[in-house]
Amino acid sequence: MSNNIPKDALNAINKKNGKQISENAVKKLASTVKPSTMQSEVQLRQLIKQVSAMANVPVSESTIKDIVSAVKKSGMDPQSMESLMKMMIKK
Repeated sequence: MSNNIPKDALNAINKKNGKQISENAVKKLASTVKPSTMQSEVQLRQLIKQVSAMANVPVSESTIKDIVSAVKKSGMDPQSMESLMKMMIKK
């Protein structure tokens, strides 16, 4: 995994929720993501909820379904936490 977390993603999250999320917190969570995480709906849902809690951004069941569907259809790069966060912020 890349050691650089785009500051734009962190800045957008921190600006939106007023909570300061550290790069280390994101790296710690990202280190738990494996390619199999993106293949398993159960693990993907758990990851979405973890990111939601960390970002203090509530995510509805509808949004979770949309994200899971988008990940499955796109074959999203398992390394891409930024994409997952951006999808959550847009909702």
